[in-house]
Amino acid sequence: SNAAFVVTPAGVVVIDALGSPPLAEELISAIRRITPQPVKHVVVTHYHADHVYGLQAFQALGATIIAHRSGQAYLHSDTAKLRLQASREEMAPWIDENTRLVPADRWIDGLERFTLGGVEFLLQPVGPAHTAEDLVVFLPDRRVLFAGDIVFRGRVPFVGQADSGSWVAALDKLVGFDAALIVPGHGPASSSAQADLKLTRDYLLHLRQTMGEAARNLEPFEEAYARADWSRFEHLPLFRA
Repeated sequence: SNAAFVVTPAGVVVIDALGSPPLAEELISAIRRITPQPVKHVVVTHYHADHVYGLQAFQALGATIIAHRSGQAYLHSDTAKLRLQASREEMAPWIDENTRLVPADRWIDGLERFTLGGVEFLLQPVGPAHTAEDLVVFLPDRRVLFAGDIVFRGRVPFVGQADSGSWVAALDKLVGFDAALIVPGHGPASSSAQADLKLTRDYLLHLRQTMGEAARNLEPFEEAYARADWSRFEHLPLFRA
């Protein structure tokens, strides 16, 4: 996953915390190489493991963690507990018995704005989409959009338990931000916003059309999957997985 940070004269704002405490420590070291300013806030785009297992490193620095309130449901779910347990077994030593899920200090319910060091941050909920708690961060003055996993650049998006219809609507909303630069949840930063929003959107629409029709007809998954035309997407990373 991607994480990012914005340096202001009054402190640093981090977007997402990466997938393990050691990775988060590397991110903190990268921040320190650029600025001595303290990390003031960490904005969580959503509570998937690859974006939040590093939160405890930022909590130790005294940063305020901000997330959408819908993330509370995941934090208290059996899915979260089982995922952490599996990660401790499969990703040791980077994930271990000391790795824990960290709740937000501030849970938000709707659009919020704040200014730090003269830089305006817009926090826009766009879920339920990839997750129930999806949140994007936009810097209006710089036209930079931190999109979280609403946007996967150059690769097949992880759909999981997503609301794919609302995800398409969220992508349409992001077009309205007129961003000059998009930092996706996965893949390189993008200065071709329209094209990269379109790839994720087109994949979801194709999925809904082909597999949705099969579901309505109660067709076996394997038969529907084999019949569908995946040629536009099968060359992308993670397609086979």
